Amino acid sequence: MPQSLLPRQPIPALDVALLSGARLSLTAGDAQHFTLLVFYRGYHCPLCRTYLSELNRLHDDFTARGVAVKVLSSDTQERARRATDEWSLDRLDLGYGLAEADARAWGLYISTGRGLTSTGVEEPARFSEPGIFLIRPDLTLYWANVQTMPFARPHFKDMLGAIDFVLAKDYPARGEA
Repeated sequence: MPQSLLPRQPIPALDVALLSGARLSLTAGDAQHFTLLVFYRGYHCPLCRTYLSELNRLHDDFTARGVAVKVLSSDTQERARRATDEWSLDRLDLGYGLAEADARAWGLYISTGRGLTSTGVEEPARFSEPGIFLIRPDLTLYWANVQTMPFARPHFKDMLGAIDFVLAKDYPARGEA
């Protein structure tokens, strides 16, 4: 069973390469209100393609709300580049090379590759399953969703509505007990 992170508690460190040549690391004050951290399964996942395409389309809606968007996987640089190009992710700077130990520190589930997917892309030998986190500027966890499967992920449009409510009502993080 993966480690569980608690709301209102510090998040694990994170530092991976981005396709732009910069680094994806989390530092205090990265965003006005939240950092949206999205771990996706990788280039092999057709559901990730649809999911990240939605996030790409809504990117500016998140940033307009003071939310920094960060996306990463355990993919290699080449696979992350193919995802960016083939999935038309012009608004997202994908992080790649997530180590299994870091994925586990975030409480992500790890899967073993099972050959070709329905789209004919080989799964990596090991990769993390999806996880989504909203992180406060002080680097404490606000909200988390970690999954064992690629199906039935939270919709980004719903998350925008939730963020609007949270900001308007100063709604506290829940689930810390």
